[in-house]
Amino acid sequence: MTRMGDVLAGFHAAWEFESDSVLIRYERGIRTPKLFQALGERRIPLEAISGVTLTPGKRGTVVLHAEPRPGADPLMEAAAGQLKEGCDPYRLVLPADKETLAEYYADELRALLSEDDEPADRFLVPAPEVPLQFKAYDGKASFDGRTVRFRWFWTGASSAKWKAGDQSFPVSELTGVEWRSPEVLEGHLRLLRGEQGPAQADQDPAAVVFGLGYGPVHESLPFAAAVLAAVRQRGPGAAVPAVSVPRRDPADIAERIRHLGELHQAGLVTDEEFSVKKAELLAEL
Repeated sequence: MTRMGDVLAGFHAAWEFESDSVLIRYERGIRTPKLFQALGERRIPLEAISGVTLTPGKRGTVVLHAEPRPGADPLMEAAAGQLKEGCDPYRLVLPADKETLAEYYADELRALLSEDDEPADRFLVPAPEVPLQFKAYDGKASFDGRTVRFRWFWTGASSAKWKAGDQSFPVSELTGVEWRSPEVLEGHLRLLRGEQGPAQADQDPAAVVFGLGYGPVHESLPFAAAVLAAVRQRGPGAAVPAVSVPRRDPADIAERIRHLGELHQAGLVTDEEFSVKKAELLAEL
């Protein structure tokens, strides 16, 4: 029988078996996928696992895979099947000579799992901790646990987003998130609300777009998972405490006004748009 605290170490991660969960600790080595490094460690309750498999891997390895129960993990729900195999946090790759040991732990885990394979009605795996932030191609996204904020970059944001201004979205106004991996053609993070937004993410003030190294998986996916978990936890109609917005750094405001002036001189911004936006920025001081 598996003893509490038994550890099975593989490439990039080690699984510690507890009576009611598996604690996965990810390595921080240079060869470790960046998503694993960002996650650090995760405690997966046994009730969040629907099955366990052990299969041959590449180049003399075997792969122990815990199959997450649908609806149990905000990270996997946000990923929506888009993670590459090598970045699946539920895979433990081991040298082939550990196959017998891995099979032992796989059998022990299976014996502890319930036969309930129905989707979970709530998240069972903890979400990434906030505050979180990352740089997308057209703006900076930040989340403090209660409000998502998008601050547009003059160099990357579309005119539609720039005209809409920086955005703040209380969790209570959201119904979910849509994450599209930056490793596909058009990656983005879109905040879902009741109404339908523009089809193109680069035109939607409720979305930030990825590309050219901006919005990488290890930054944008944990962010999306944390927002999704907060939305589900609050549920419909939940009140969100007021959050005071800190005043902007004067140097930051000055830099943004300078960029605004450059756009104005280049003819990309009208006189009226320049005056309105400049007044908004000065009001933040």
